Amino acid sequence: MRRLLAALLLAAAPAWGQGADRPPPSSGPAGWLPRQSAEVTVLDKVRAQATPLTVKIGASGTSGSLTITVRGCFVRPPDQPADAAAFLDIQDSRPTGAGFRGWMLAGSPSLNLMQHPIYDVRVVACR
Repeated sequence: MRRLLAALLLAAAPAWGQGADRPPPSSGPAGWLPRQSAEVTVLDKVRAQATPLTVKIGASGTSGSLTITVRGCFVRPPDQPADAAAFLDIQDSRPTGAGFRGWMLAGSPSLNLMQHPIYDVRVVACR
């Protein structure tokens, strides 16, 4: 699993060095299949309320003070164990809010998570 995360981060590295507004490479991990939208769940830890969001590639969705933009979403082929990987750009509209830009894995959410005092964001699936 760590090897997969390393491959995802390396695939996105050129985009980070060339400006925050540039999307990651159009291809995902080798052998993974692209999808049109990402399903994420935003947990408000203060209110103990989970909000599901479906966001199309290139579009943004909001939950609370977060704006979540999906740059890419990929799934494993049917002959492999199910998993999904999404490249997310998350901004908090609060002045002290933290942001996130990177890959999240549905099967291993703890490998690369957004550190935020109020919200947890998790990828559920790519459709």
